[in-house]
Amino acid sequence: MALPRQVSDDERRARLGIRQALAPSHRAADAVAASRATVALHSTEPASVFLSALSRTDDLAAEDMVAAFDRGDLVRQVSMRRTLFGLPRDLLPAALGSICTRMASRARNELIKGAAAAGKTDPERWVERAVDAVEAALESSAPLTAAEIRERVPAADGRYPQGAGTKWASMVQLAPRVVLLAAMQGRVVRCGEHPDWRISRPTWTTMRRRLGEVAPLDERSGYAELVRRWLAQHGPGTVEDVAWWLGATKGAVRTALSDVDAVEVRLASGATGWLLRDDAGPVDDPGPWVALLPVLDPAIMGWRDRDFLLGRHAPLLFDSVGNAGTTAWVDGRVVGVWVQDDTGRVEVRLLEQVPTSARDALEDEAARLTGWLEGRRVFPVYPSPAMRQAR
Repeated sequence: MALPRQVSDDERRARLGIRQALAPSHRAADAVAASRATVALHSTEPASVFLSALSRTDDLAAEDMVAAFDRGDLVRQVSMRRTLFGLPRDLLPAALGSICTRMASRARNELIKGAAAAGKTDPERWVERAVDAVEAALESSAPLTAAEIRERVPAADGRYPQGAGTKWASMVQLAPRVVLLAAMQGRVVRCGEHPDWRISRPTWTTMRRRLGEVAPLDERSGYAELVRRWLAQHGPGTVEDVAWWLGATKGAVRTALSDVDAVEVRLASGATGWLLRDDAGPVDDPGPWVALLPVLDPAIMGWRDRDFLLGRHAPLLFDSVGNAGTTAWVDGRVVGVWVQDDTGRVEVRLLEQVPTSARDALEDEAARLTGWLEGRRVFPVYPSPAMRQAR
């Protein structure tokens, strides 16, 4: 039996530049293509989805991204790892049938506990009625904010204490959690973008009114499609990498790898990685490339083991709970971070020496990003230690 092919770290970094549209010769054509290049764009911070797409296109206006969401070509959906993503619309059935169902089960159990703490009679039944009431209200009204839903749907209202006896003690509103559960169940969905794309203030409507009938795939088919797309854009990676990215079990991942007929390769670390069978051969060198990526970009958040990208810099690039800050890249490796000064100008802060040509290219990219932002400043919720040191 032939031994698995060895995939070097250099090849993995070349694949990143090609598959994720970061190398100039492989740019995405538009916002939807940029999202496909990463499987889905992280959208926890509202600005990141725009800046991630910009990094993968030659000429993308914020209005183009807004229009893609307004048309429903991109959909903001809580899915992998219970994180908000900008998904291409055709990926929604796979996500709803698999990982969203898993996340919804957890969210439902948490909400039942919250309803009990709020003194609701028969908390399980209360949750079912609350979700039904939210969906019914949105079906018969214009899109509503979470605050408006709380006001107009008393069946979903209520509060419960959290963190009693600690400095984090607070009263938690039930209604937003009801809306979140309904979203993970595929019954309601975000709609409409805030005029300032750096701000998240969503309105909600039903999935049916927004996108028509969206039939979830069965669980096994859903996982297979997600894993197939991950391998195409992030591969090779280990079972642990894929399970971490999904927020799924290793068993579900192994089944999906079999279903998509993935093949084993040997990574430079010695671990077993996986690729799609029709993508198992070496790739061409994409040529030199640089990138300035926003917080939580898929290029850094796509794997559990990121040593082939980060080297010794990992402790400086993530906050205390594992959220990646901004990053500066040269040929598939993180070499620094970027920040903005008080005028909005983008500045690169290197963590290691790079060739003069790479430094000049990073400065050119900083100038492009500065021009695109037009003086607008982005204030990340998750600054990394390196970003804090740079300020």
